[in-house]
Amino acid sequence: MKYNAYKYILAAGVFGLSLTSCDDFLDRPTEDSYTTEQYYTTSGECYSGVNYLYNLPWSDLLDSWFSELENAAGNQYSQNNQFALLSIPSDNTSLQKMVRTQWAAIGNANIVYNNIKGGSAPDDAKSATMGECLVWKAVGYFNLVRMLGPIPIVHDNSEDIGNGSYTSKYRVETADAYEYTIMLLEEAMRKLPKSADKGRIDYYSAEALLAKVYLTKAGLGMSGSRNADDLAKAAQYAKDVIDNSGRNLLPVYSDVFRASNNMSEESLIAWHFYGSWNPYGAGNQLQSVFGMNGFSTFFSWGDWTCPSVDLMEAYGVSPIDSPESRTDNDARRKATIMMAGDTYSYFWRDKGGFDYLRFIYDGEYNKNTIGTLSAGTGGNVVKHLVGNSYDHEAELGYPDTNQQATGLSEHYLRLADVYLIYAEAMIGNAGSTSDASAIDAFYAVRSRSVTNYNRPASISFEDVWKERRLELAYEGDRWFDYVRLSYYNPDRALNELVNMKRSYWNNLDELYKGYYDGNGWNVTSSMTYDQNPPKISPSSKVFQFPMPEVDVVYNPNLSADPIHVDVRSEYSF
Repeated sequence: MKYNAYKYILAAGVFGLSLTSCDDFLDRPTEDSYTTEQYYTTSGECYSGVNYLYNLPWSDLLDSWFSELENAAGNQYSQNNQFALLSIPSDNTSLQKMVRTQWAAIGNANIVYNNIKGGSAPDDAKSATMGECLVWKAVGYFNLVRMLGPIPIVHDNSEDIGNGSYTSKYRVETADAYEYTIMLLEEAMRKLPKSADKGRIDYYSAEALLAKVYLTKAGLGMSGSRNADDLAKAAQYAKDVIDNSGRNLLPVYSDVFRASNNMSEESLIAWHFYGSWNPYGAGNQLQSVFGMNGFSTFFSWGDWTCPSVDLMEAYGVSPIDSPESRTDNDARRKATIMMAGDTYSYFWRDKGGFDYLRFIYDGEYNKNTIGTLSAGTGGNVVKHLVGNSYDHEAELGYPDTNQQATGLSEHYLRLADVYLIYAEAMIGNAGSTSDASAIDAFYAVRSRSVTNYNRPASISFEDVWKERRLELAYEGDRWFDYVRLSYYNPDRALNELVNMKRSYWNNLDELYKGYYDGNGWNVTSSMTYDQNPPKISPSSKVFQFPMPEVDVVYNPNLSADPIHVDVRSEYSF
C-alpha cells in the first residue's frame, strides 16, 4: 500500500491526541480519551503528551534508516538493492517510507507544540516540552533536507489545512531549509532547560544537533572548501556541549548499545521504545531485521543482512583471516560486526553466551539453524540487537513480549559524534590541526576503542573522516557524511563510493564449517572476493534523492523549481 506524506501530516492531529504515554516515556503508550481543552493543564500532562514523539511517529523509519542508508554508504552488502547500486527511483518503497515518516513526525510535533502552547500548565513545563517538540521537528527537517535537498516547509499544520495550502506548497531552496532547521533549534534552546530527566531532550541536545547542522551546511554551495563562519559556529556549539553538558563517553564502546544503557550520559537524542506491540510502533523492530533466524525468542530474518567487505577492511580485518591470528585492535569491530570465532557474553546469557559459528552450525544450540553460512561477506550485524527474552529481561527488567518489539533505544545523536564534529570543525579548511582541544576530542573517541593508541601531535581531515565511519557505522550516519562532502567536493564523494568493495566472497561456508568441525582454518584458491561485483556508476545527482512520486502526484508544485523564502521573516513562534 502506498501512503502520501502530506496525508500523514493531515492525520497527525488525530494521531497526536489518541496515543500518549503515561508517567514515563518507557511506559507502554496507552489509549486516552480526552480533548485538548481538558488536557495540558499540569506539568505531568505536558510531559505525558510529548512522550510519544520519542517513538511512535518514527516507528516505520527504523528498518530503512539503519539498513538502506548503510547500503547506500557502502557499509552493508545487499546485492542488486537500489540503494546499494546508488540508483534510487522516485517509486522506491523504502524512500517513500523514510520520507513519509519524517513528515509524520513533523506533523505530530506541530500538533503537540500547539496543544501545549494553548494549555494552562505551568510555564516551565510548557516551555520545556515545547522545546522538545521543536527538536523533534528539527530532526525531521534535517533528515529531509539531507535526503531531498529542496523541501516544502510545514510550519503549522492547522494553518496550512485551514487555508488549503497543504496541497499547493512549493519546495524552498536547500539553504532556506537549513536556515529553518537552525531557527527551530535556536528557539528550542531558548525554551529547554540545561538539564532534564535521563533520556529526555535538553538544551545541550538541541545545541549538539545545531553544531551538526552547521558542520553539514558549511559546504553547501561551496567548491573545494567550506564556509569558515559555519565551521566556527559548529566548533563553538560542539565545544559548549563537550565542556558544559555534564555528559561523558561510556568507558566501554559496546556498552553504548546495551538496553541497560538506554539512558546513558553519552546519549543526546534517542528514540526510546518499549518491548511490546501495544500499540504497534511502541517497540523497536530492528532485532527482527538484523538478527539471524533463531537469534531472538521471536522471529527474525537477518541472516542475509550483513556488513560489507569494505567496512570490514576499514576495521582492518578480512573474512578469510583466521580467528586465532586475526588482528582486532579496534573494539568497535566486534561491537558492530560478528565474525568467525566471535563470542558475546551479553547475548544468550541463559546458554552461557553467544557463539557465532556454533549458532550457525550446531542444531542443538540453535534449533532454527539451516546449517550453512548465509552472510555472503562472512559476518552479521551486532548493533540493534538485545538477544533473547532472557537477555531482554536481564537488561530491562521484563522479557520482550512479541516479535518486532524490543525495548532497546536507538541513538540519533550521541556525544562521540559531537567530539568528532568539534575536531573536524577545528581542522576546517586547513587539512590538519595541532590544536590541543581538537586532538583531545579525537583522542577521547579513538582511544576508547583502539588498543595502545597514543595521543597524536596533530590530526587531519582524513583521520576524522575515517574515524566517523568506524565510530558510527550502522547508526544511519555515514550516507549523510557523503552528502555533506558532496556539497563542496562531489568528485571525492563519488570516487569513494564507486570504488568500495560492495560484493561478496565465494565459498566462505566451506572455510567456516571446516574450522568449526576442527579441521583447521584452510583458505583455498576457491575462496575469493567476487570477480564480477556490481558496477556502480552514479552521478552527483545521487546525493539528492528524488521526491517520492506519490507526493508529486498529490502536489504537482513539488516538481517545480524551488523558491527562495526568508524563513526568519516568514515564520515565527
